[in-house]
Formats: sequence, C-alpha cells, structure tokens
Amino acid sequence: MSTEPIKGPASYFPSIEKKYGRPIGEWQQIVRDQLPAKHMDLVSMLKVQHGMGHGHANAIVAYVLSVGKA
Repeated sequence: MSTEPIKGPASYFPSIEKKYGRPIGEWQQIVRDQLPAKHMDLVSMLKVQHGMGHGHANAIVAYVLSVGKA
C-alpha cells in the first residue's frame, strides 16, 4: 500500500461524501448517465440539480472524464 497522499480530483472525494451524504460512486454514476456532454455542462448540472459547490462538482467531472479516456 502506498503512503503517498492522494492527489488530483480524487483528493476531494472524502469531503464530497461527507458534505453531500452519498458515496462517490453514486456521484460518478450521475455524471456518467449524462454522457456525452461537455465538462462545464456536467459541472453546472451537479451545481444546479444537486446543490454542489463548483470545486467538488469539477473534481467529480474531471475524474469521470479522465477515467473514460483510459
């Protein structure tokens, strides 16, 4: 197991789960269900429909989109 701290969008996941009360997998599925869509459209959807802050919404969208390219 690596002792290196989590970096990038995934570093927000624990605080997203705590603040919004849903597992990160559910948030990722909400984003995937809207694909294909533009990054900022997905961020806006999380903010408007789910009351998420910009940084948290952006982190989830960035992660989902980056994993989809792998």
